[in-house]
Amino acid sequence: MKKRFLAKCQRFFNSKGGKRLAGGAVGLINGLFGSGGGMLAVPLFTLQGLGQKQAQATAIAVILPLSALSFLGYALFSGLPQGCLFTALGAAGGGAVGALLLGRLSNVWLHRLFCLLMLLAGGRMLF
Repeated sequence: MKKRFLAKCQRFFNSKGGKRLAGGAVGLINGLFGSGGGMLAVPLFTLQGLGQKQAQATAIAVILPLSALSFLGYALFSGLPQGCLFTALGAAGGGAVGALLLGRLSNVWLHRLFCLLMLLAGGRMLF
């Protein structure tokens, strides 16, 4: 039964309508919360048949313009706190290191680390 449900999900998310719905959900989450779109995008990309590394890299490519739009929205309508530039510089450095690690980790370990991150984020939100 689980395999049939998974197969139906895969067929749906490989359709044009499914991809539009997935993209809309990723954009909504990213815009609403300022992040988190990638956490939704990666599982959706794996449902579309991408391997873990490909899904992670594709999510980065999708989230970059979404993050730029979210940044502009926050900057124009909410204002940004002082010192956020320093955080952005640190994030850029961390992103570069993460991109290097992405090429070195196996799909299995990348999947495990992503699952751990999702569990930690969910646990943090609950407590």
